[in-house]
Amino acid sequence: MCQPQPPMQLPQTAQAAPSVQDTRFWLDKAVCWGQAGGPADAHKDTSVHLSRLKDFLQQLLTHINDTSSTTGTLKRLPLLGQLLGRLCWSPYVTADATGRRLLLQCLWGLYSEHPGNAVERKANQWIRKVLCQLVTEEDDAPAQALMKKMDIPPKDYHLEVLRKMVALLQETIGKSCSSLGDINQRCSCDNILATSEACVPLVTCPEAAPLIGALLQQQVTCVRAALSKDFLDAVSSAYFSQCLSLEEQAVVSLWYHDLSSLEEAVLRLLECALTFSGPIPRKQLEQSLLPKACAQHCSIFLVVNDIFRSILKQAEGAECVKYFIRAFTSCFLGEVQQQQQQTSVSLKAMFPQSPQSLLLPLLTRPTEMPQQAWRRHLICLSGSLQRLTEEEEDGDDEDDGSTTSGRYHKVFEAWFLLVQCSHWVQVAVQLLVTSEPEDCAPLLWLLTFYHHPTNRGHHRALQLVRCGEAWDHLHSLFLARPLPVDRLHSLVTLLSPQPQPSLCPLLTLNLLVNFAVFLQQSLSASTEIVKMVVDRCGLLDGAQWLLRSLEIRMNEDDRLSSDTERVHLRIQALQNTLSNARSIRPCQEISPHASKEAPLQNIQ
Repeated sequence: MCQPQPPMQLPQTAQAAPSVQDTRFWLDKAVCWGQAGGPADAHKDTSVHLSRLKDFLQQLLTHINDTSSTTGTLKRLPLLGQLLGRLCWSPYVTADATGRRLLLQCLWGLYSEHPGNAVERKANQWIRKVLCQLVTEEDDAPAQALMKKMDIPPKDYHLEVLRKMVALLQETIGKSCSSLGDINQRCSCDNILATSEACVPLVTCPEAAPLIGALLQQQVTCVRAALSKDFLDAVSSAYFSQCLSLEEQAVVSLWYHDLSSLEEAVLRLLECALTFSGPIPRKQLEQSLLPKACAQHCSIFLVVNDIFRSILKQAEGAECVKYFIRAFTSCFLGEVQQQQQQTSVSLKAMFPQSPQSLLLPLLTRPTEMPQQAWRRHLICLSGSLQRLTEEEEDGDDEDDGSTTSGRYHKVFEAWFLLVQCSHWVQVAVQLLVTSEPEDCAPLLWLLTFYHHPTNRGHHRALQLVRCGEAWDHLHSLFLARPLPVDRLHSLVTLLSPQPQPSLCPLLTLNLLVNFAVFLQQSLSASTEIVKMVVDRCGLLDGAQWLLRSLEIRMNEDDRLSSDTERVHLRIQALQNTLSNARSIRPCQEISPHASKEAPLQNIQ
């Protein structure tokens, strides 16, 4: 059996580069420590030599970092792998903070970001295996003996080892890039990829969360500072399955690094919005962190916007999808406003495909100007959109296919921006309640364009006429006393299923709800009209959804009405009436989650 050796037999290597002889000496010593007669003998001999061993490991680490490849290091020191492996399994070496740090740094230094041969590939596999085993409860006799002697439960021992590794690796990846000097010198950024790959099996360990967060938030200053795709996939999976808790900025960084994770986050949020009983609350949007991520990274917002474009076309204009996009954009713009001092990205960069003449007018919120200016602002918006669509329609027969496609794309982008900023559409509906017939045309055009953005398949011109008829019926219905039955029947007919092209039921229903809420009419008469119309037309779900969205809008900013308290009381009364109607007579519903619109791909 190997006996402990006195310190005078140690070669004097403090100032010299590591040699094969030095490596052989320490390998023999590590073998002796593993074969010592008992824990006391091994502990005593390790304590005698530990200081010089750390000097040697420091020289070894310097040599590894100064050598351009793992192959070159192993060619000069062929016994290095055996030595590091045995030292990793010596609990008396790893129990020392400095010794453990140097050991792990040597292992990371030998890890090849892009293995160029079989030797480096095998070394990578071995390093990953060693690191994983260091934090698992493998049956290792020296470690078990140490735990028994110190009365430490195995779980506590391995968790402490994991915490120490995490702290060390966090310190390592925080170092700046070192590749700007000697091209033959190993770059410290190589550790980023190696660390991320080693973290794959640890993503569900709470102790590893700080390291995972540090990796995700590491600034990319070097092409070598890439994160492993397996690591990003594992982190994304663990996060969405709620097996991993990350800080807010770490989540944002995950989406910045991983497109598939960002797409999944957006689709999960949309699915949540579509399955929600009413309009999705703003707080839920904020808690998703997606608006904040979009405000911090323009590239994230551009991806999210592209997803919204695709969803909007596939959903064929479903109102709940349009509401979700508007609510998200509003939340995003609020985050942008909060971060104005930290970012200088222009609105043009965030909305590069939107018509620039519409960008500022639509992105300006109604509460950012006096109420007296709303109508004039909306007339200007309606005129700009009308001119844009007329250019498309006039050029449809004259231009070749590519130019026509470009025109349709321009109209679609204008409509998409209007959907994102549809608070102005709701202001238009609100103003229509108190408008005179001669003042309605621009507002009715804007409302019709919002629901029917093109004449190709949507027949906007005919629907504009029907929208005017709906407004006229409602105007007469709410102002007349006694209740004009003929007007009521005409309105029910407009809301009932009709041959194509039909007017979007939610357009008329939106007008009906706003007349009931904002018109200075008796509450009992308004509730009676709404109840009768939605009951006969099967629009109870849609009416309740619109009332809830209007309530959310008024709660977000009470400056949207000059008589806020009265408006809230009327909304509540109408909601109670419709809830009672549901309990008495369930009916066939037309929901804001569905639309009978023609596919929007036709306008792209």
